Amino acid sequence: MAHHHHHESHEGPSLVSAARDTMERSGEQWTQMRSAVFEALASFDRPASAYDIAEKVSQTQGRRVAANSVYRILDLFVGANLARRVESANAYVANDHPDCLHDCIFLICDRCGQTTHIDDDSLAGGVREAAKQKGFSALRPVIEVRGTCEDCKTA
Repeated sequence: MAHHHHHESHEGPSLVSAARDTMERSGEQWTQMRSAVFEALASFDRPASAYDIAEKVSQTQGRRVAANSVYRILDLFVGANLARRVESANAYVANDHPDCLHDCIFLICDRCGQTTHIDDDSLAGGVREAAKQKGFSALRPVIEVRGTCEDCKTA
């Protein structure tokens, strides 16, 4: 299995700084609201919905932030590779290596909701090749595997 290796994964302040740098390199501004949304997203230990993020930002800023505003920012983040969307959960996770573009494989626990992100270029490459054989251009394949995580299996 060919795993994708990252030059550098980030967390905490380093992750926020890497996200800001990636956004600015793409020609976008890193506004106070974008920063607040990214910090809220990165603070969750599992995929978060736009409503979860809006609630957290609202609490932090002491004013109501609409989920629609958060959705627009999340769409921008996904396009800039700062976040990944877990399609089946309509939720998002911060990308801890935003300067590395790759396909995603998510392992999602049906019991606790924990989501693990792995990279496997051979599997993602196989999906791209299968799509190409059918005349389809797969821009960004996302593979989601639902099941039970190790913690829940032993609980």
